[in-house]
Amino acid sequence: MDSLTQIALGAAVGEAVLGHRVGRKAALWGAILGTLPDLDVLIPFGDPVADFTFHRSFSHSVFMLALLTPLMVWLIRKIHPADADHRKGWYALVYLAFLTHVLLDSCTIYGTQILWPLSDYPMTWGSIFIIDPLYTLPLIAGIIAVAAARRNPKGAYRFNLAMLTLSTLYLGWSFAAKFHAQGVAREALARQGIEHRQIVTLASPFNTILWRVLVMTPEGYAEGWYSLLDTDHNIDFTLHSSEQELLVGLESHFPVSRLQWFTKGFYRVGQEGQSVVITDLRMGAGDYYVFRFKVGEAANPHAVPTPSEQLEATLDRRVLIDLWHRLKGN
Repeated sequence: MDSLTQIALGAAVGEAVLGHRVGRKAALWGAILGTLPDLDVLIPFGDPVADFTFHRSFSHSVFMLALLTPLMVWLIRKIHPADADHRKGWYALVYLAFLTHVLLDSCTIYGTQILWPLSDYPMTWGSIFIIDPLYTLPLIAGIIAVAAARRNPKGAYRFNLAMLTLSTLYLGWSFAAKFHAQGVAREALARQGIEHRQIVTLASPFNTILWRVLVMTPEGYAEGWYSLLDTDHNIDFTLHSSEQELLVGLESHFPVSRLQWFTKGFYRVGQEGQSVVITDLRMGAGDYYVFRFKVGEAANPHAVPTPSEQLEATLDRRVLIDLWHRLKGN
């Protein structure tokens, strides 16, 4: 999720765990801890594909964060000796701020290696977009109430707890909506006789009403949209090709094998000029995709490997306007 959401979630969790005992510093430390795992973006891993795929690995591991928790508790108790007696409370605050961060990230489609180093499998649910105001705004409202409270801190504490509960219920709703959309998509694929190997439903930008259906087919992939406001369960799929033959000769090239693994097979191969490009199909729509990487150059008889290079992505705002109309069932 975006940094603002993670800060707000960490602050809300911190306040819920220990705010009634140590005051606003609980929310402050929750906010700091809620964004700490994402500092791995500052670590260079060697090339653009490595930077892309090693993000949310060891720094988002429930085991590594458990090992980091005692160090953070020691630091907090040193900074706040007057509140050092709340040792168990600080332990709960620190680890829950870490844990809720990685679990929320797992609800997006990016990929979070929460069981590293026992498993490097990227956990991805795709039930919520990386920015969703309906999830974030209740959290912010609760924290604002805590920050502004003077005469009735207990009332602000309870309000924050209510807003945290509301955002959690919304997250539960996102899973229900996702699995409903996926069921509708499977029925539509069966009716239309579209052969496919894999299917995933993804929350569209900023909401959980409109769902993008991505299907990998023998020739490439298909894309469709389903809104909970649609009057029927028909989904119009658009078929696209993927030039897998361009990867002949690049099978053992690290950027290629790494992207195939990280995307879980939801990728497109294409040629742009002389460049062989792999696109992560899960993060984008239509002609716009956030993560596109040059992995080789076309040659005779096969492509030759090159150092990976992330290609620029430019968003046309009309795409968002079209998605808004589609969300309404149009």
